[in-house]
This record gives sequence, C-alpha cells and structure tokens, in this order.
Amino acid sequence: MDGLVARSHHHMRKLMMVAFYNLVSTNYIFTNLILMIMPTAILTTDDLYQFKTELFEEIKTIISNAQPSKRYLRSSEAMDLLQVSPGTLQNLRVNGVLPYTKLGGIIYYDEEDINKVLEANRIHHI
Repeated sequence: MDGLVARSHHHMRKLMMVAFYNLVSTNYIFTNLILMIMPTAILTTDDLYQFKTELFEEIKTIISNAQPSKRYLRSSEAMDLLQVSPGTLQNLRVNGVLPYTKLGGIIYYDEEDINKVLEANRIHHI
C-alpha cells in the first residue's frame, strides 16, 4: 500500500474499500492493524469498521428502495425469461399451458403464472 496517493476523498474511500476487501478475502487478522494510504492519512481498524458500517447502511438503503420485480411481462420478456423462441411461446399459449392477458393487441404474461408452470413441469429424478 506504500506509495498510493489519494487525490480526493472519493479516491481515498475507494482505496479503503480495496484495502478492506483484500484484507477480508485473504483472512488477515485485524488486531492493531494500521494501513498507510498516503503519508498524511493513516487508516486504523476503527476507520475500516466505520467504513464497513456506513457501506452496509448504504446497501440496506439501496435494497429497501429497490423496486419489486415486474409482475406482467411482454412476450419478448417472457421469451427471455423462459429462453424459448416466439413459436414455442405461442405454442405454450395456444395449448393452454401458459395463461396470458391480451390488451390492445399486446400479450402479457403474469410472472407468477410463468413460475407456477415451471414448477408444475419440474422433473424429479429418482
């Protein structure tokens, strides 16, 4: 870490994340650990702990504000989800395997219905 110079608060924070990740991923012991990022900035284990706490809080905020998954999918989204061709999707629809809703010429599939069909057709090997 010697020789790394933080040009801004953001840059220093990024260096702290890299240092923290490297320490965690290599299972170093944090006892009395002091990291020197630049000659005038010394990071202690308390600094890293505070950074970790702030990072977890930010992640929690992002996750709690995340939008729930989309309930109704257009045909192209259903094909992507199922990894099938337009013809196969049409066969599933026409044969009554996959329920759908048609509104203004656009066909929608309920994501929950897709998951139920997948689960109902699951093959269990003995």
